[in-house]
Parts: sequence; C-alpha cells; structure tokens
Amino acid sequence: MRPPVLSLALLLASGAVHAGPQVYGEPLPPGEAVPVSAAIADFTAHAETPRRFSGRIAQVCQAKGCWMMLEQDGRAARVMFGDHAFYIPKDSTGAAEVHGVLTRHELTEAAARHLAEDAGQAAPAPSVEYRIVADGVEIAAP
Repeated sequence: MRPPVLSLALLLASGAVHAGPQVYGEPLPPGEAVPVSAAIADFTAHAETPRRFSGRIAQVCQAKGCWMMLEQDGRAARVMFGDHAFYIPKDSTGAAEVHGVLTRHELTEAAARHLAEDAGQAAPAPSVEYRIVADGVEIAAP
C-alpha cells in the first residue's frame, strides 16, 4: 500500500490533477463577473456597489505586489487590495476576477508619481483613474 503523499505526487506528475485559480484575500462570492470595460463604460450603473469584475492583468506593482491594473478592450482600473490587506505575486499575468467596489479617483501629482515609480515607469499616471478596492482576487491558472 502506498502512502497518501506518494499517491498525490503521482497524480500531480501525471497531470491528472488540474490546478484551479489562485485566490488572494477573501474568496469571491458566487455570481457573474462584469467585464471591467463594460463597468467603466457604464460607470454609474456599476459604481459604489460591491461586485465581481473581470479582465486581464496588465500591470502589477513592482515594489510589493500591492495593486494591479485590470484591463479589457483598452479600458483599465487599478485594483487596490483593501488597505494593503494582501498582496499578489509581482509576476502575475493572465485572466483575473476581483470582488470589490468601483470608484473614480483623482490623483494628486505626488500620488501619480508614486504609482508610476511602483510600476517601474518614468511617466506619471493619469490625473483621474478608475479604481476597484478589492477584498478578493482570483487569478486563472496558466
């Protein structure tokens, strides 16, 4: 009889077990996700209420992994992870869903410079951006 650990290792090596999404923060509640581009296009219908949003990870904070840009069809929102409640790996890519509240946020010059530095960019961020304060993130398995 094989020990259970060896059986699991054999299943993983054979590819019989498929990895699910990586979850950071709180598990996302059930429900359909609104594409981030649709949410921004109809901002008033999707703002200020917690919901699921979807898109692809376009950028991640390179200082700590404390935010990401969720993009779809040329529209993007910066996803902040609560009040730095959790972080994601700085090399995260691919499709993602988040649960949080969409807002429109005016950046000061200092805040824009700080976010650009965190992204490893020289140019400042726009003065107004869409932002989702998320309590949970699911990143699709590659």
